[in-house]
Amino acid sequence: MRYSIKLSYSGADFCGWQVQPDAPSVQQTLQEALSTLLHAAVAVTGAGRTDTGVNAIGYIAHFDAAEGLDTYQLCYKLNAILPGSVVVHDIVPVADDFHARFDATRREYTYFLHRVKDPFVAGHSYLYTFPDVDFKRMNEAAQALLGEHDFRCFEKTGTDTKTSLCTVFEAGWHRYTPVHLALTGREGGDDYWYFRIAADRFLRNMVRAVVGTLLEVGRGKRTAEAFRSLILPAEGRPEPAEGSSRSLAGESVPGHALFLSDILY
Repeated sequence: MRYSIKLSYSGADFCGWQVQPDAPSVQQTLQEALSTLLHAAVAVTGAGRTDTGVNAIGYIAHFDAAEGLDTYQLCYKLNAILPGSVVVHDIVPVADDFHARFDATRREYTYFLHRVKDPFVAGHSYLYTFPDVDFKRMNEAAQALLGEHDFRCFEKTGTDTKTSLCTVFEAGWHRYTPVHLALTGREGGDDYWYFRIAADRFLRNMVRAVVGTLLEVGRGKRTAEAFRSLILPAEGRPEPAEGSSRSLAGESVPGHALFLSDILY
């Protein structure tokens, strides 16, 4: 019988979701815990990869096991033996043909950024202190991401993917107030921001590359027009002008501030 498992994890202790030969991964950690409790080898399939250091909230995976599991007890026992950086929210029976990766219709990522030194958000937010970053200009440029386009310029080199087409539903920068400031009655103002992007699928490293390139727009290092030129049309796609396509975009931002924040089916 197939079961869906919903979990969240902090990526700091892992090389990412997917099993790696010589590094700890969330997938391996979860498989080992399930295998221990169910007294049988268990393979877990996740909704998709996350890179080293990247976090996830409400991540979905599936596994096959005997019918009639006490999922409440299994969830309780998993949380007892999993490391503190991983929490299982629930386990539920699903259709035998349910697939955590291929059945997902929308994925959402959120990237956090702070403009002033702050030890209370540093572990999961990117300290970016360059002066005069224009978030309005970045939001105007980000509108070019919406719709179906070829995002090869934001894809990690050497990745073996069949297509670089993605359909982006939402993309933009937003102010927010961290909890520790709200507790003291203060607001975040222009010092705390997050970038949210939702799409049907994402390429490897795509979100971090998009954020890094948008920050160049915000600093005036790249025009909005130059940013738009990196997003190729879905039909009749031209080849990038020169060099490898990834080298035309900006540097990727650090992974610790990135969250896979929602998955819809």
